[in-house]
Amino acid sequence: MTRVLLMVNDPPYGTERAYNAFRLGANMLKMEAGLELRVFLVGDAASCAKAGQSVPAGYYNVETMVKAIVRRGGTVGVCGTCMDARGIKDADLVEGTGRSSLDAWTEWTLWADKVIVF
Repeated sequence: MTRVLLMVNDPPYGTERAYNAFRLGANMLKMEAGLELRVFLVGDAASCAKAGQSVPAGYYNVETMVKAIVRRGGTVGVCGTCMDARGIKDADLVEGTGRSSLDAWTEWTLWADKVIVF
């Protein structure tokens, strides 16, 4: 069983790094039976897990992508300090994601066979 941690630093929009992280994660879960995937959102990436995102028609929606990761069995943690700095409350998060911490981030990094940073 492979254990993968995706660490996302960039905001949900403005660059395509978060988009690519979630695309890769969802595809990994689809292709690799038994894969354990965790995604840690830090810095501006904390906004990726904010519920209620509204984007123009035809534009990708990161909230939908986060939900796909959770639906396929991935775990998504959001840096609590980063949430606080951006005014994001626990109740604002997409269902299935959760406030996390530096200690959890460290544990996840040590747990992973592979760490991919976006």
